[in-house]
Amino acid sequence: MKPKYDYGQELRVIRTLRDDGTFPGKQRGDLLVLRGSTGYVVDVGTFLQDQVIYRVHFLEQDVQVGCREEELIPVAAPWIESLFEFRQYVQATRTLAINGEPIVAPGDQGQVLRVLRQPDTEVRYQVRFSGRTLEVREQALQAFEHETIDEQESMDEPEPKDESPADDRSSAAAKTEGFSV
Repeated sequence: MKPKYDYGQELRVIRTLRDDGTFPGKQRGDLLVLRGSTGYVVDVGTFLQDQVIYRVHFLEQDVQVGCREEELIPVAAPWIESLFEFRQYVQATRTLAINGEPIVAPGDQGQVLRVLRQPDTEVRYQVRFSGRTLEVREQALQAFEHETIDEQESMDEPEPKDESPADDRSSAAAKTEGFSV
């Protein structure tokens, strides 16, 4: 297992980092570093012998945080800002349909499973709605304040809702149907 990044390298974190219960002086869930922030690698180690962990010093926040390789990109890599992030709760702003069949009604809540950032294209998200995963454009979503986060509950399949079609339909990509969580 060879590290991808080296000591002193400037990196960008691609998701907001929160305390997982191991950060001294903070409570579980407290904000540590916002996505898009940059810092420098000060140490490289492993976790459970199968994950490379980088201790990154974020100068602006004056905090050092352990980051997994998949949470980091080189600072020179293209960075595409997004409104939502992994695990964030969102709700549909319009009817989402596959091949004209309404799947999600306006106001239905879901959870972001993946942020899809591609240069020269709009940001898209893989969002879990009522047991189905759809690829959705950013403008078809809005933030949803969820007071308590229960990951298991968000991934369970709730009973089907009575869906009625709306005039303003947005096509959700069918290619993510069956995406395993």
